Amino acid sequence: MASLRNLGLEVELLDLQNYFGKSIILEQKLEQLGATFTSGGNVFVLRQAMKLSGLDEILKKLRDTDFLYAGYSAAGCVLAPTLEGMDIVDPLDTPYAGQKEIIWEGLGLVDFHFMPHWNSDHPESSDISKEIEYCEQHSIPYKPVRDGEVLIIE
Repeated sequence: MASLRNLGLEVELLDLQNYFGKSIILEQKLEQLGATFTSGGNVFVLRQAMKLSGLDEILKKLRDTDFLYAGYSAAGCVLAPTLEGMDIVDPLDTPYAGQKEIIWEGLGLVDFHFMPHWNSDHPESSDISKEIEYCEQHSIPYKPVRDGEVLIIE
């Protein structure tokens, strides 16, 4: 957050757990802010939090507006049509009450798997290569991105 503030941006921390079951309030907040920078972590935990807060449906609704969605690692991975194969890197986890079933459906906002940390000095880099092999074996389109690179989708 400090890095974003240093760029002159106004930054506010939104914890999705505070919006579980309150999607209307979250949608109003995001429309007011105009953008979100979503952190990474475990893709299955993030997907679960997106579902419980309604962020998944809000992002689909805001897709064709001027709203900016940015993020890193798992924040890009959840945009895919499916999370199939992503369990190679991230353990299957659902820590929040109310949705204990693993959500395999991605948001479908892109038509490929986002492969962060590829060929990078990151602990998950070798597992990302295994995910890429999985995608190739199952004809799943993917885009590998090294740490420090950016993928912009308009």
